[in-house]
Amino acid sequence: MSQPTPISHSIDEQAIRVDLAAAFRLAVHFDWHESIANHFSAAVSDDGKTFLLNPKWKHFSTIKASELLKLHAEDTEAMNRPDAPEPSAWCIHGAIHAAIPHARILLHCHPPHATALSCLKDPSIKPIDQNTARFFNRLAIDLEFGGIADDEQEGKRIASVLGNHSIMMMGNHGVSVVAETVAEAFEHLYYLERAAKTMMLAYASGQPLSIMPDDLAEKTAQTWEVYSDSAFAHFDQLKQMLDKTDSSYRD
Repeated sequence: MSQPTPISHSIDEQAIRVDLAAAFRLAVHFDWHESIANHFSAAVSDDGKTFLLNPKWKHFSTIKASELLKLHAEDTEAMNRPDAPEPSAWCIHGAIHAAIPHARILLHCHPPHATALSCLKDPSIKPIDQNTARFFNRLAIDLEFGGIADDEQEGKRIASVLGNHSIMMMGNHGVSVVAETVAEAFEHLYYLERAAKTMMLAYASGQPLSIMPDDLAEKTAQTWEVYSDSAFAHFDQLKQMLDKTDSSYRD
């Protein structure tokens, strides 16, 4: 897979803040959050190195657009700020935004089914239905978990494994997805957790999996790309759902 060509971005930081804040609230709605841990970030500079990140130890259900930290991936003093980010957030998100220009949006969390799948010896997603086939030959898989990611070298290692991919199963850990927009990254995460749930339920049956032939799996994965714009419609309607109950994420 070749490296995506860097492109110029039209950046509306306030709109990105609102979308990223919505993603945190929606993660709670779908039960993908975990205590005051896990982190989402979004690039707001053309080179991708200036990015927004959730504040340290702030529950996803309370995050507002105005509260997101604004950081630079090459700032050697970032962890000395009065509002310094959580160390593992800086380790993973700082390293990825520093090294991977196509990672405009980075969502890292531990959703239950995808995390359970990541704990198997083989955490790959087999093409057993159209949702699982969405990820055929499109996953990075990290099998070198080194403990809680809180040092520079571990961040660089994780970034190198992600490489040119947009979706990563992190063995013994969780998942990370990247995309150009919050809506597209959220859609990756949404279908990744659904696919993982299907995989875990199928494994739980104890019966052999009915795995698609490679050509059918690839055809199905390519067909998903035809429907890529649906991510924006889905995310817009999810934000409308939030607005009906609590629009404070926009503040």
